[in-house]
Amino acid sequence: MNNYRFLTPPSIYYGVGALENSCDKLTTLGKNPLIVSDQIMTDLGYIDRLVKNLREKHIECSIFNNINTEPTDQHVEKGMQLFKENNCDFLIALGGGSPIDTAKAIGIMINNPGEIKDYIGLGKIKKEGLPVVAIPTTAGTGSEVTQFTIITDTKNDVKMLIGSEYVIPKMAINDPVLTFSVPPKTTAATGIDALTHAIEAYTSRKHQPLTDVLALSSIGRISKYLRRAWANGDDEEARSQMMLAAMEAGMAFNNSSVTIVHGMSRPVGALFHVPHGISNAVLLPACMEYAIMGIPERFMDIANAMGANTKNLSALSGAKIGVDLVKQLCIDIEIPTISGLGVNKDEFMKKTDKMATDALASGSPKNTARKPTKEEIIKIYEKSL
Repeated sequence: MNNYRFLTPPSIYYGVGALENSCDKLTTLGKNPLIVSDQIMTDLGYIDRLVKNLREKHIECSIFNNINTEPTDQHVEKGMQLFKENNCDFLIALGGGSPIDTAKAIGIMINNPGEIKDYIGLGKIKKEGLPVVAIPTTAGTGSEVTQFTIITDTKNDVKMLIGSEYVIPKMAINDPVLTFSVPPKTTAATGIDALTHAIEAYTSRKHQPLTDVLALSSIGRISKYLRRAWANGDDEEARSQMMLAAMEAGMAFNNSSVTIVHGMSRPVGALFHVPHGISNAVLLPACMEYAIMGIPERFMDIANAMGANTKNLSALSGAKIGVDLVKQLCIDIEIPTISGLGVNKDEFMKKTDKMATDALASGSPKNTARKPTKEEIIKIYEKSL
């Protein structure tokens, strides 16, 4: 066996009641956090609930609840300003991937010079950021356990991937009760986002034994429980299993990297303002169909993890069953096509050349077992319409 490095937050609290049971641990990080969240969390009363728990531990806080879209460099700059004005000493992200990614970027930029765009890519951050506590309210991105943040460059309409061990939150708190209010469409999009993370982690050229275990476990949970969570948001078992699956997938791709789907989805999100989870979801089936030829044995393993019986089948035949199972899951939970999202087909086709260029420039597609050309990526975009 080769030797590997596996990165994860120092502390992870998960399960029903994890939020209340972990708040006393926050006193070790500081006394005046900036809570980074969005208006939905305010309206649902989740911020008030968090503030109440913090005050019981003698922690006062400031609130930045304006991350109502995909995070941008402007959000990061505003958050830094509020952090400094209120003399904050650490960050708490409450919400989906957008607040968590924003908080991670703010924490890094408080301790590092320049602008967030200076750190595009991997390993460019020189100093550890301020502590971030990540509390996800969706079961999808896995951002609470990863070394990545994705921030939109508003001047160039590009989603910037920034990765460093310094970006990993100090603490992740995964309480599935916080996901009960998530509507079906968001449950579907975030669930397939998590499935994408797990599939890409397992089929990445950078996979390792520990990520393989986590990825296959995540795929099995999602295959079993996503439909239930989508159909009945109050299903505690389904919600708990989906949150665990999303966290497993996050830890998996955090250490093995993503592949073609993420490379292609970021330009869609940046140019057409499609949320990250849904842009992954609409591209996943077509990307899988393309990639299976590169490593069919691993795609057959995915089919088995989803409950298929591939005994006596060739690797390629088993792999195709896996693709079919993913397609059926997407159909069952009403994942749309790109045009089904309201994206104008003509405008989309005009931008496929730029999107393919940006996808390849991200570096993610090169981790795919079958390395795509620009022309092949354009064809996958067309197929996903």
